[in-house]
Amino acid sequence: MPLGQPFVILPVTDSTNNYAMGQVKAGLAQSGTVFLALEQTAGKGQRGRSWAAKAGENIMMSAVVAPEGLLASDPFPLSAAVALGCYHFFKTYGSEEMTRIKWPNDLYWQDRKAGGILIENLLGANGDWKLAIVGMGLNINQAQFPPELPNPVSLKQITGKEHDIVQLARELCDCVQASLNELRQKGALSLIDQYNQCLYKRGETIRLKKDQVIFETTVIGVSTRGELITRDVVERVFAFGEVEWKREK
Repeated sequence: MPLGQPFVILPVTDSTNNYAMGQVKAGLAQSGTVFLALEQTAGKGQRGRSWAAKAGENIMMSAVVAPEGLLASDPFPLSAAVALGCYHFFKTYGSEEMTRIKWPNDLYWQDRKAGGILIENLLGANGDWKLAIVGMGLNINQAQFPPELPNPVSLKQITGKEHDIVQLARELCDCVQASLNELRQKGALSLIDQYNQCLYKRGETIRLKKDQVIFETTVIGVSTRGELITRDVVERVFAFGEVEWKREK
């Protein structure tokens, strides 16, 4: 089923990913189901981090997706497709020139974080990829953020306007579905090429931290397996979680 069929609005939940996973395991949700929370009490981010967002002001939703033709051992094409869907949605309001995807799947406007993606997988007994729970958090109407967040931004801050959260969440479903359709029709290489075209800091020198060492290197692109490729004195390849981005001095 296309994303958003059905489209379920939750007044409050701990985490839309947790709720979606529970519904799938109980046999109450299938591919296409989307859960939008008006409030999350324990939102989840990448690498075990939390995702904090004010109630009723942002898109906090999870979609149940069937990863047709994809392997659990190579999940990046799905991640890239979802990131591109979020990118196409956000650039409509935030401008194409300013909107970028920061590896692996954060949404950036200029040098500020507008959203993030967390994908959790449901595997079968033999390791086959049954379903993916695709969590998407996008800053929409929030104008004030906790001081510990270094660089957040919302659509309201960009456009000066309030937005209808439910309407925009439905639009986001359509954009992500379009990217998933393209992945199935044209294959991973086409999507990853598009992903690299809108990659944050591509061709620019950035600072990364690996283990305890901080170094400068130039972003070249992202491989078909989702590895960050950079170049300084040599070409380097980093898996997700292997390096940490450091802010400019």
